[in-house]
Amino acid sequence: MTVTASAEGEAPRSEDLYRTMRLIRRFEERAMDLVRAGEIVGGIYPCIGQEAVAAGTGAALRRDDLMLANHRAHGQLLAKGCEPGRLLAELTGRTTGVARGRGGSSHPSDFSAGVLGSTGSVGHGASLATGAGWALAQAGGDRVAVSVFGDGAVNQGALLESFNLAALWRVPVVFVCENNLYATTLPVGEGVAGSITGRAEAFGIPAESVDGMDPELVHAATGRGVARARAGHGPTFLEFRTYRFEGHHTSERETRLRYRDPEEVACWRARDPLALQAGRIPRALRERIDADVEAAMDAAVRCALAGPKPDLADARKYLYASGLSTRPGVAARPGHGRAPR
Repeated sequence: MTVTASAEGEAPRSEDLYRTMRLIRRFEERAMDLVRAGEIVGGIYPCIGQEAVAAGTGAALRRDDLMLANHRAHGQLLAKGCEPGRLLAELTGRTTGVARGRGGSSHPSDFSAGVLGSTGSVGHGASLATGAGWALAQAGGDRVAVSVFGDGAVNQGALLESFNLAALWRVPVVFVCENNLYATTLPVGEGVAGSITGRAEAFGIPAESVDGMDPELVHAATGRGVARARAGHGPTFLEFRTYRFEGHHTSERETRLRYRDPEEVACWRARDPLALQAGRIPRALRERIDADVEAAMDAAVRCALAGPKPDLADARKYLYASGLSTRPGVAARPGHGRAPR
């Protein structure tokens, strides 16, 4: 099962948004099962509760648009068109994964879906997205780049530098902030002075703060930003107010951190975006979609676990775009591995 975007300029059907969100929810739940089973080493950063942002954003993009995401990006990749079996193979460290099993959960890329990469280095993906957007503009056409990051990134200098260049050069980039209220365990109110949208507005970038629990509102806002970028009017900043229902990382199930009030979590769970979108389609249709997604995820798990694990002998491969690899016993040094002139 691969998510397909709506035709350019068209609002996505309610059932299509629900299908994407259901796929993301079940993907994350099945991935958490594989963490517990020891098939995914190191755990994951689940995006359960934030499905509306991914689904609404993805539906506003074309497959040939580019995306740079963050460490909590499984949903964004799936909504952009990444095949769930190949993404799950990546998480389980198989060579059949989207990045040959080398990116794992936090750093997958899928060039076939326009995802240049994900990064656990907070905020720095924005600079890559800005550069990608600038390259698209130089090449002509109307493709756009999207940078997805969390509220913890808004204090990073690389992000602010990206705002400056994007605004100066009218780069066709949309900055998407998934504000889930916590940077790991730090409440946003204790880590962000002023407002999140104010960061972008200071550079003259149009900014909106939107309810990120409603995929239709997310899609409408993203669509406005994308249309602005395609028309050559430069960047847009979107803050989507959302919430992660699970911990920052699956390890929290063992560490049992206590930084969120249970009543707060319950209040946000009552606004479950999947349940909201489910209420917008007929029950019979919803049940068919649920069955389709379940079958697709069963197949994805089988596909992922059937893939081979990397051979240690290949550990030095794929480090350079030129195809060169490091030599055994040679320490990395500046200039090493460059293609010959």
